[in-house]
Amino acid sequence: MSDAKGEARKVLICDTTMRDGHQSLLATRMRTSHMLPIAEKVEQVGFYSLEVWGGATFDSCIRYLNEDPWERLRVLRRHYKNSKLQMLLRGQNIVGYKHYADDVLEEFIKRAVDNGLDIFRIFDALNDTRNMEKAIQIVKREGAHAQGTVVYTISPVHDLDFYMRMGAELKEMGVDSLCLKDMAGILAPQPAYEIIKGWKEKLGIMVQLHCHYTSGMASMTYLKAVEAGVDVLDCAISSMALQSSQPATESIVAALKGTPYDTGLDLSLLSEIAQYFKEVRKNYSEFDNASCSPDTNVLTYQIPGGMISNFISQLKEQNALDKLPEVLAEVPRVREDFGYPPLVTPSSQIVGAQAALNVLLGERYKIATNEVKNYMRGYYGRPPAPVNEEVRKKIIGDEKPIDCRPADLIEPELPKAREECASYMEKEEDVVSVALFPQIAPKFLQERMAKKLKVDLELAKQGTEFYPI
Repeated sequence: MSDAKGEARKVLICDTTMRDGHQSLLATRMRTSHMLPIAEKVEQVGFYSLEVWGGATFDSCIRYLNEDPWERLRVLRRHYKNSKLQMLLRGQNIVGYKHYADDVLEEFIKRAVDNGLDIFRIFDALNDTRNMEKAIQIVKREGAHAQGTVVYTISPVHDLDFYMRMGAELKEMGVDSLCLKDMAGILAPQPAYEIIKGWKEKLGIMVQLHCHYTSGMASMTYLKAVEAGVDVLDCAISSMALQSSQPATESIVAALKGTPYDTGLDLSLLSEIAQYFKEVRKNYSEFDNASCSPDTNVLTYQIPGGMISNFISQLKEQNALDKLPEVLAEVPRVREDFGYPPLVTPSSQIVGAQAALNVLLGERYKIATNEVKNYMRGYYGRPPAPVNEEVRKKIIGDEKPIDCRPADLIEPELPKAREECASYMEKEEDVVSVALFPQIAPKFLQERMAKKLKVDLELAKQGTEFYPI
């Protein structure tokens, strides 16, 4: 086995267990306390980086776990002293589901770097680089690693030339590396080889590959990517891998062992870590709905596994589970009408919700969600291909869509957030949390403040009792 230039080189591994692994398999419910006891062993492995933050983890910490995501980052930084920590940043969406003002983006990145973040994987749901450029600039300015990300999808407009152009555009913006992100598990071995070989030969830049195992193809795709010259592969420890997560670290390490691409990682050490997370996973059985077999529907509909589970849940609520095949068939049609957006957060939710409405109401676009209206107004960015103008007219009438970068129209949002949290703010990061999630962050922070006051009162009582004046 040899790479695109016939050269031997060590392949690096990024561990995704503590971010995308549990986000994909356990509804992002893993607690920080379960990430810490294994730190010493994980540090010994020699991973290129650890993906531990971003994506849905920020929201989930506040919404479900009663944890401060900023505190999670600080604690992980203290425990993983020698590892590069990596996050997934949704471009102008940051870690939310809409576009935020530039002042929020800038403060978020500055605070993340201050709290220990090393690598920012920056993507946009529509592959609109205008929505990534500001984040790239700020990350570079703050001295962190900016990884420009190309979301992989399949459509008449997403050909090899598209991926070459976007890779070149991101390099021109100054990214330190490129990531090919296959969130749905639909990247076949040969396209992966062609894209990565093209990037390596024409751009001469570091390339990382991120695939989900959903369709069962990812390990084969990884092998072809290695032959094409990929530098880093995203893997999860075996007990938190496969299904809708990433390929298993141990399997990839074993496959490359003794070849010119040998990772050099210790399988016995990885086995100990896998055993630890096997036990951890048992704590989240109520959220662990992953199937043991590949979901080949994704190859037909390009729908990520989590999206299908959402459809099942929504249709059950409407007593319409029998409509699932119709909804799955409607998704590609809506996606075509919308200009072939990749199905990744938030475009997957936008397309999916509309497809379900179309089927349940028995008429296409009879009702459109607010997100769909904003999509058609251009507020999420520029779709990869022109939208169906008849559909746009049905949804927003004669409104003229914007053609500028959406964030250019958003007034600064930090002043309002600072005013909102003035009475319960403990640190500057709290302002960012409120700006990002104004519906849920205030309640979380207020309860934190109340709990702290209660503890202080208890301590004061004890002090009076034991140390009388």
